[in-house]
Amino acid sequence: MTITKSGSGSTLTLALEGRLDTSTAPQLEAELNASLNGVKDLTLDMADLAYLSSAGLRVVLAAQKRMNRQGHMTVTHVCDDIMEVFEITGFVDILDIKG
Repeated sequence: MTITKSGSGSTLTLALEGRLDTSTAPQLEAELNASLNGVKDLTLDMADLAYLSSAGLRVVLAAQKRMNRQGHMTVTHVCDDIMEVFEITGFVDILDIKG
C-alpha cells in the first residue's frame, strides 16, 4: 500500500493506494500515530484503495475515535466494493463518507 500525505497546519489528507489488509494496516496505523498531533481535519482519500480487510477497518475506526476527540475525519472517494464493506459492518453510521 502507498500512503501519500498532503495538507498544511491542522489539515491532513492521506491518500491510500492498493490494499489495506493485515500486512499493510500497521503501516497506516504508524503513519496516523506519527501524523495526527495537532490535526483538526483529517481526510482519508480512498480513490485508489482496491481492498479493505477487517484489520484495515480496525485502523480506520481507531483513527475515527481519535479524531472524535480532536477534530473531524472525512472518508472520500470510496469505491463500491469498499462501500459495501462499510454498509455491512455499520461503518456508514460511524464515518463521514463523502463521494
